[in-house]
Amino acid sequence: MEKTYASVGGCDIDLDGNEIQNIFAEALSNALCDINDSGQVIIIPPDITRIHSRAGFLTEIAAKRLGNRLGAILPALGTHTPMNSGELSRMFGNTPKEKFLVHDWRNDITELGRLNADFVEKITEGAVHYDWPVQVNKMLCRDNCGGNFSLVLSIGQVVPHEVAGMANHAKNIFVGTGGKEAIDKSHFAGAVYGMERIMGRTDTPVRALFDEGMRQYESRIPPVLWVLTVIGKERGFQAVRGLFIGFGRECFEKAAALSREINVNLLKKQVNKIVVYLNPDEYRTTWLGNKAIYRTRMAIKDGGELLILAPALERFGEDLMIDTLIRKYGYRSRGEITEKAAPGTELGENLCAAAHLIHGSSEGRFTVRYCAGEKLSRKDIESVGFQWGDLKEAKSRYDTNRLLQGWNTLPDGEGFFYVANPALGLWAEKGLFL
Repeated sequence: MEKTYASVGGCDIDLDGNEIQNIFAEALSNALCDINDSGQVIIIPPDITRIHSRAGFLTEIAAKRLGNRLGAILPALGTHTPMNSGELSRMFGNTPKEKFLVHDWRNDITELGRLNADFVEKITEGAVHYDWPVQVNKMLCRDNCGGNFSLVLSIGQVVPHEVAGMANHAKNIFVGTGGKEAIDKSHFAGAVYGMERIMGRTDTPVRALFDEGMRQYESRIPPVLWVLTVIGKERGFQAVRGLFIGFGRECFEKAAALSREINVNLLKKQVNKIVVYLNPDEYRTTWLGNKAIYRTRMAIKDGGELLILAPALERFGEDLMIDTLIRKYGYRSRGEITEKAAPGTELGENLCAAAHLIHGSSEGRFTVRYCAGEKLSRKDIESVGFQWGDLKEAKSRYDTNRLLQGWNTLPDGEGFFYVANPALGLWAEKGLFL
């Protein structure tokens, strides 16, 4: 089914709360009428790491509108740590907490089918050769006794992404509620194919996996109504530049086109030094914090430096197993990790971790200097391949309360580029983003 109910967006648009509520409420009402089914609805929003998406606000609106038809809310955790009560309140307001479920990416999975290895090899241009399982949380499977929903309401933000090119749409289902093998293989395929060829693009090899999975197996899950936002920064606040709602892929394509205009920041020249701040409420691991590397790598000169201020950093992985693998192998070049991730090896059985290690490497082009709090020592930071920086000294020199997003010059003449939140965009030298 292909139908768009709302398509509002533009570089100069800033939708306020009332406008968002009115557009969404009308679109949801029309969609519910069109599916002609009075059954329950499951909402799949992002987790706290995408708090700027306004998905929390949209989830709260939907919960009120749906009333007794709201069956469950399943945050699309993927590999992330489950949200605690405080985080649920912060993101989703007064949405009933008893409606929230926790996705377990290692156990709560149903496999809808598989895409054959020849297809995967073709779309990745030979980067990998393996089949790919189309997996979802068991609650979404129509012929599974775990859930019985008439509609999936998938809510989230479209923004440049290191694995899929642009975040959201079918990624929210097949990764956000997917299983270990699907996440492992999709992430590794993207990493070996090359981040620079993927980030900020609508059509990529990994996106093709998700699209084909949806094409072949969407009949096995309820209809999915996509609710997609595009967010831009406006005078220090996050402005909603676009809201796109519909069944099918058209709404995603429109959101991705707008995101490319708003969230891809093209620079006239590469930068010798970039300073990135990781907000303590959002970034406690390098698993998430390495967005500072992914999203700026095409803007940094060879021999340059990326300085990351990470006051709340406390570990590397989001779970113990991944953390152990990161500590053991470290962030190394694509060639090194690909070799270590051969079939039958420890990394070969944990390809998502292998992909993450590739994503976190500068490939020797520039220095990555992490300035962490007290929970990760200098020895910890350097053991995984990063340089260490003193957080107190760095915060004193680079006062994030005074820095401007973009170019800054200190009194002593040092010039650098500042990124206040790497999750909100992609930064690249114009000639490298073709």
